[in-house]
Amino acid sequence: MDKKRNFGIPFIFKTITFFSLLALLLCYICPYIHPETIFILPFFGLAYPIILAVNLVILVIWSLFRSKWAIYSLLVILIGGKLHFRAIAVNLWQSSKKENELKIVTYNVRLFDVYNPDKEAGKNVRDRIFSFLRKENPDVLCLQEFYRQDQPTSFPTIDSIFSIMGTHNYHERSAHTRRANQNFGVALFSKYPMIARGDVMFDAQSRTDYNYCIYADIVKNQDTFRVYNVHFQSIRLQSEYYLVDNGDPLSNLTEQSTIIYILKKLHVAYLKRADQARRVAEHVNTSPYPSIVCGDFNDTPLSYTYNQFNRKLTDAFRNTSFGIGTTYIGKLPAGRIDYIFHSPELTSYDFKIQEEELSDHRAISCTIAK
Repeated sequence: MDKKRNFGIPFIFKTITFFSLLALLLCYICPYIHPETIFILPFFGLAYPIILAVNLVILVIWSLFRSKWAIYSLLVILIGGKLHFRAIAVNLWQSSKKENELKIVTYNVRLFDVYNPDKEAGKNVRDRIFSFLRKENPDVLCLQEFYRQDQPTSFPTIDSIFSIMGTHNYHERSAHTRRANQNFGVALFSKYPMIARGDVMFDAQSRTDYNYCIYADIVKNQDTFRVYNVHFQSIRLQSEYYLVDNGDPLSNLTEQSTIIYILKKLHVAYLKRADQARRVAEHVNTSPYPSIVCGDFNDTPLSYTYNQFNRKLTDAFRNTSFGIGTTYIGKLPAGRIDYIFHSPELTSYDFKIQEEELSDHRAISCTIAK
């Protein structure tokens, strides 16, 4: 009996180790394989932090027993190399500041909480967001899930932002317009002149898709920067969005059906984001000016979406921050899904993930100079 037990426990743990290492290897290839190629592959990128943590625990356990399996675990973890530093930033020194700099803030404001059943509570959140932006005093402000209602309105937003920025330099696109002239989309504000504005169109735009990419060429002194504000495809679970009633509430599904429902939603979102990211990345490649790409990517650092930009641009978080970044604070675990990328010839410093929890995202900010 004891011999069987002694045989069984190591065998089970070796099996767990094998599949854990295999899962980690699949995480490594996620950024390089289009989501359409292998249906399940993007889910490993989403689960990467958990998978890595499991493998680190396994490594410690095998090391305590001085087993050769510790070497196998260590080798597979090391194979990840720089991929691990997409999620973890290690910068002990900041770049020196330069004169011609722009402070960038990007923030998914979740419609300023306009659909809060408690109207006064919603207005309080909106006003706290305005107070936060006033304190940050950005040169360039990129907002996703931006809400604006034409006058007359009991929930004003855009005039307050004009007051905060001190100018009317802005570019806005509403991916959806609802009754009473309510507009939902993305907006880009600047303290400095915009000499050109434009959009990057996504395929199959429809009334139920609230995703968009806009850009503006911003001039400060003698330098011109092209700033993109992106909002890539989200999962579109009914419980997270206010404007769509898709007739398929999660509360009416069984546990198994709920899992299938979520997986299908995730898969559709991965496919759409891959196409959207490709279109924006191709547009960035044609920019005549140094580029800054900000926004809500709705995808993790070990994803195909992230990799479309990481190949040629610099992730400001990795370049100037320290630690593990988490920007999404909603119900689903997602980690860092909001980013500021910039052209390699630009310098970034003072990257911050803000502490305020006024949306299901945290705002991020960074100073960028030429």
